[in-house]
Amino acid sequence: ELFLHDQPEPTPGLLKAALAHVQFETIHPFLDGNGRLGRLFIPLLLCEQKVLREPMLYLSLYFKTHRQYYYELLNNVRLTGDWEAWLDFFAEAVIVTTTQAVDTARQLIDLAGEGRDKISGLGRAAASTLRVHRVLMEQPIATAKRLVEKTGITPATVNNCLDHLERLGIVRELTGAKRNRIFSYTGYVEIMNQGTDLPG
Repeated sequence: ELFLHDQPEPTPGLLKAALAHVQFETIHPFLDGNGRLGRLFIPLLLCEQKVLREPMLYLSLYFKTHRQYYYELLNNVRLTGDWEAWLDFFAEAVIVTTTQAVDTARQLIDLAGEGRDKISGLGRAAASTLRVHRVLMEQPIATAKRLVEKTGITPATVNNCLDHLERLGIVRELTGAKRNRIFSYTGYVEIMNQGTDLPG
């Protein structure tokens, strides 16, 4: 606790998160969920330390992808005090994860621009369809009802907008039903799913 509060001396936030994660996993305070909580602890601590503005550093996938080595490093810290190898691994996890996040953000920006370009050719329907498109950039899987709530547009207009977006290949209806339909911004979902498959 003193260490987390920079006593006896301040510690850089990223280094503090790396060291605190090992300590949490070593203490293993709960019967279940220690791994998930320990990984969640990293971005929350970085926010508290003002390293991040939002808890958006998701290291879990990197740790799971390198699960065996991750556990070996944790054990080596406990058994032999090999902090250096753990810190190298943690730094690599941060570099890889943040690089992927920047690439994903750029792809989403490009996708949004492509969508707007397609929608701009709709004529009078473009303005309303752009409003629906903007909401789908924030919530890429949504019901028509949810889009009505978020845009303030009438249900009939939202459904017309969704028809336009389907024809443009921007969204896809997932249920095949006529009521309570759910729409997916397919390109957005595909980008967010990139690299999330764990090695077999």
